[in-house]
Amino acid sequence: MSEYKRREFIKTTATVAAGAATGTLFAPAVHAQAWSSQPEKGAKLRVLRWKRFVAGDEDAYMANVKKFSDKYGIEVRVDHESWEDVRPKAAVTANTGAGPDIILSTHDDANLYPEKLVDVTDLANYLGRKYGGWYPVCEAYLRPNGKNWIGIPFGCAGNCLVYRESQVKAAGFSSFPKDTDGFLKLMQALKEKGTPGGFALGNATGDGNVWTHWLLWSHGGKLVNEKNQVVINSPETVKALEYAKALYETFVPGTLSWLDPNNNKAFLDSQCSVTANGISIYYAAKNSNDPKIKEMAADINHANMPIGPAGVPTELNLFFNQMIFKHSRYPRAAKEFIRFMMEEEQFGPWMQAAIGYVTQPLMAYEKNPIWTVDPKHTPYRDSMKIMRPIGYAGKMGYASAGAAADFIVVNMVAEAASGSKSPQEAAERAQKRAERYYKV
Repeated sequence: MSEYKRREFIKTTATVAAGAATGTLFAPAVHAQAWSSQPEKGAKLRVLRWKRFVAGDEDAYMANVKKFSDKYGIEVRVDHESWEDVRPKAAVTANTGAGPDIILSTHDDANLYPEKLVDVTDLANYLGRKYGGWYPVCEAYLRPNGKNWIGIPFGCAGNCLVYRESQVKAAGFSSFPKDTDGFLKLMQALKEKGTPGGFALGNATGDGNVWTHWLLWSHGGKLVNEKNQVVINSPETVKALEYAKALYETFVPGTLSWLDPNNNKAFLDSQCSVTANGISIYYAAKNSNDPKIKEMAADINHANMPIGPAGVPTELNLFFNQMIFKHSRYPRAAKEFIRFMMEEEQFGPWMQAAIGYVTQPLMAYEKNPIWTVDPKHTPYRDSMKIMRPIGYAGKMGYASAGAAADFIVVNMVAEAASGSKSPQEAAERAQKRAERYYKV
């Protein structure tokens, strides 16, 4: 999956740990990494990123943008769009050669048009050396040829199971199950108690993709193998879809049309007791002006996705990339902007303001106090460490990006879960759809 040099990483991480032990997050040797890039004179930048799910994220990000503009005298315009809208706008930008200089997009969108993107290997190497190295999944997404970086990782929206502790206990469980068998029993018990859970089955870029891929991988299924051959029509996939059908029977009504905001709303409206989501639900409850919702925060907790028959963690999280387009008149200024935003002075406080809504892509930021100031944050800390890329187990590229953008796995699970197709029929249809992208 990655050609990441693990020995070099271990050595660098040890240096970072030594710095932490002395009371500083980064040791002087790490700070000594050199970077020199002079932005173009008269540079102006336009950035496109997603709309906030957590107010602190956007507020702190924009404060850092102002710091950059004040320091360099570079005007930066930032546009905010929904996740579903960023992807097509990025594609239009790539095809027309006009639009934002920098786009923060999702999953492996960069692999749809790598030839349109600025090589940022120098910046990736600088940040990696300075901050303890990139998690291997970062290279899988943005260093697909094992050599050049086509984007800079921004992190991932960590996805955990968000649940009401009181309702889980009322259903007869003293703790949240850690395996898929126990998880199904819990969901069935919650349904019987009249407090059902629910998971997005619409074309939700974040929540839909994340939990359906976990479901498939947890049972040993996968879209493609290591040779990029489509293998989703398999006994393992059928088992996963049979499980999905049993799970769906416990869901609150309406999940087939849920997009990313829907489960947040259902949970905070007490229609749903368990869902898969980022930390944004907890954040919204803690900061609500509604006393009833604010009170709910004490009852909310988080757990990592259960382990299935595969026997190992099989999590997917919504990966965020930062792409600089070649049509930009100011590529050096764009690189400097990304570097500035990723440095500890900006990135660390931003993580805290967003209460960990985006999990770090650089190892050193595991030390950020946001992960331990509240134990309910901690399950999100290792989201990038344990996640798989959306194109698992194959090579990332045009095919994996196209298949992901077409929601093949999400649609397959929705068809089998709802009964519109049998598990075998849904797997067969997914196989044919995927083969259009992974052409032999």
